[in-house]
Amino acid sequence: YEVSRSLAACEGALLVVDASQGVEAQTVANTYLAIDSGLELIPCMNKLDLPGAEPERVSEEIAELLGESADEVRRISAKTGEGVLDVLEELVARVPAPTGKREASPRALIFDSEYDQYRGVIAYIRVVDGTFRKGEVIRAMAAATQAEIDDMGFFTPQETPVKDLSAGEVGYLITGIKDVNMLRVGDTLTTRANPATEALPGYRDVKPMVFCGLFPIDSDRYPDFRDALERLSLNDAALMWEPESSDALGFGFRCGFLGLLHMDIVRERLEREYDLELMATMPSVEFEITLTDGEVMQVHNPAEMPDPARIAEVREPVVRASILTPKEYIGPIMELCQERRGQHVGMNYLSSERVQLMYDLPLAEIVLDFFDQLKSRTRGYASLDYEPAELRPSKLVKLDVLLGGDPVDALSMIVHTDKAYEAGRSLAEKLRKKIPRQQYDVPIQAAVGAKIIARETVKAFRKDVTAKCYGGDISRKRKLLERQKEGKRRMKQVGRIEVPQEAFLAVLELGDDAR
Repeated sequence: YEVSRSLAACEGALLVVDASQGVEAQTVANTYLAIDSGLELIPCMNKLDLPGAEPERVSEEIAELLGESADEVRRISAKTGEGVLDVLEELVARVPAPTGKREASPRALIFDSEYDQYRGVIAYIRVVDGTFRKGEVIRAMAAATQAEIDDMGFFTPQETPVKDLSAGEVGYLITGIKDVNMLRVGDTLTTRANPATEALPGYRDVKPMVFCGLFPIDSDRYPDFRDALERLSLNDAALMWEPESSDALGFGFRCGFLGLLHMDIVRERLEREYDLELMATMPSVEFEITLTDGEVMQVHNPAEMPDPARIAEVREPVVRASILTPKEYIGPIMELCQERRGQHVGMNYLSSERVQLMYDLPLAEIVLDFFDQLKSRTRGYASLDYEPAELRPSKLVKLDVLLGGDPVDALSMIVHTDKAYEAGRSLAEKLRKKIPRQQYDVPIQAAVGAKIIARETVKAFRKDVTAKCYGGDISRKRKLLERQKEGKRRMKQVGRIEVPQEAFLAVLELGDDAR
């Protein structure tokens, strides 16, 4: 979405492809976005100086993608400067001048923003119509935010203040607003004095697609964790979070992300920039559930899953995945996609050696380890890109894990009915190896509703209480064994099983054997 808003602020774009890697899945996706936006595309092949560069093969792939001659692909090396001046001259010659009406009511597109602790939100804008002047009061049409322009200017590339920005110009705008959600990417700005009647097309609210629970390993750092999330949110409007408590992990936050990459980046920033040690629960997606009484609810946390008897239908998000791969790996990729409940949509040959496979895949099947499995089965040569498609009905159930008869909420997950047994068996087996032995047997059970579908047992330590008996009456030994048995029974009633961090990591390590 943010890429599409940036493209909407342009008249042309450089399509830059690595001369050693070639066209990848995201290249195809963003190229189609640029074509749909009506941009003038100038294809370039970069890194010609690399020893592994394959200019002939890559130029053919780009030509096939764009439907042009391979001779049209510009060959450059940003490192050595080879061909760069020619590309700059072609940009000036081929990219059309911006359009817009200076006399019309002011309208500007916010295509990016950043947060400055002293100046607040800095909005990057493309003025489409009219003129914006310093000191005017502007209004964000979707967010209904009003503020006075404190400062504005061009990028040259550093910030250069000016008194006004007119139709066709790109620059920045500062109002002193301290919340990035009040000036969202894709929103249309106008002025209070001369408001536009119609917003620019393409705006939509950013909606998280992937969710997971994050808990500080040191519970004393919970306030620091909250402060860190608040600071990150100032500069990342797509990050959603809410408090969550777990009997096993304590207090933390349920966080929503745009995708897997966004989730990894946020977690890495929290750990690196704020020196936090975090435990993450299994990633999940948002399901739409229709209850038997007609109520519709959104569920992204397994703990919120209603009783199966109350559920009429469950719908899960499906994505359209595009996978680019050398042709010799078509078989392993198709096998992987079928294992993950994928539906084959199409296949295109980008060249004699490179193939694009398209599948409809449940998002829940790719949030955990699909990308790792894809790289493993193709020796790192395949690339993946996906976009949301629709919600589809599916047979999904909540898989609970019970330790000593007590459910552990942080180990619950939502799985497809056909894979519940394999997931439960694999998880119980992994937990048996991670949970330390006690003075009594600890049963590990995987359950769907009231039905136990898998069980493992962590065996107790054995203490030989009869070791001090030498011969004599058997009733003496029996009495000691009965007393030990009664002691273990009482211990089992009052004992609490400590679940180590490794047990929660076992959920994330399920991989293919749980699917």
